[in-house]
Amino acid sequence: MRIDVLTLFPEVCEPFFDGSILGRARRAGSVTIACHNFRDFTTDTHRKVDDRPFGGGPGMVLMCQPVFDAVEAVEKLDLLPATRILLTPQGERLSQNMVRRLVELPRLLLIAGHYEGFDERIRIGLSPLEISIGDYVLSGGEAAAMVLTDAVVRLLPGALGDETSAHEESFSSWPLDPANQNESDDMASSAALLEYPQYTRPRDYKGMSVPDVLMSGDHARIKAWRREEALRRTRTRRPDLIPSPRKDDFDDDRR
Repeated sequence: MRIDVLTLFPEVCEPFFDGSILGRARRAGSVTIACHNFRDFTTDTHRKVDDRPFGGGPGMVLMCQPVFDAVEAVEKLDLLPATRILLTPQGERLSQNMVRRLVELPRLLLIAGHYEGFDERIRIGLSPLEISIGDYVLSGGEAAAMVLTDAVVRLLPGALGDETSAHEESFSSWPLDPANQNESDDMASSAALLEYPQYTRPRDYKGMSVPDVLMSGDHARIKAWRREEALRRTRTRRPDLIPSPRKDDFDDDRR
C-alpha cells in the first residue's frame, strides 16, 4: 500500500510515521508513506497558499491552486490509483469498519488542511472522500491524517508481528452466540465489541488480583471469559455497538 499525505506541516507528521509500528511497516516494505508540502506547488513567489475568505470572517482559507496542483502532481508519482481523502470535521466519522475497507485499497491520498479550512471548490472539483476522526475541531488535519494512517497500517499483513493481535481488539467482531465461534458466520450474528480486560505480572498488586481463570491454563474457559467480559464492558460503556434485536439475549439475570 502507498499513502501520500498533503499538508502544510510535513515535519509534524514524519517523526510519527517513522516510529513504532508504522516505522516498522515502512522498513519492512508493507507500506510506503510520503509527505508533501502544499507550499511546494504554489505559484506565488512568497509560497502563499491561503487568503482571507470572501464575504469576511475570521481566519484564512486554503486556496484552490496549490491544492489542485499538489494532488495532480503527487498522483503522477505512482501508477497505483489513488483514493482521495479530505480530512474534515464535516466528513463521515472514521470507524473500524471504514478502516477495514480502506486497507483493501492500493493507495490513499490524504489531504490535511489547516487554518480556517478549504476553498469549497476543492471539495467540488477533487471529489474526495470526506472523513472525520470525531465530533470536534482541530487546528489542522495533520493529527487526523496520522490517526487514519495508524489505524490503516496496523491492519496490513505483518505490521503487528502477531497476526492475531488485531482480531481481539476493541471494535473487532465477536459472535453474540457463545456456541457460535465460527469466523465464517454471518456478521448479523456478531457485534463489534470493546476489548476484554488485560492483565500481566505481578499477579497481585495493591490488593487487586488477576482473575483465576486467566491462570488456569484452560484455553476454552479463558476464551469464554474474555468474550463475556468484552460483552459486559460493551453493554456498560457502548451499548450502541450491540445490535438492538439481540440486546435482551444478554440480560444480567441470565448470566
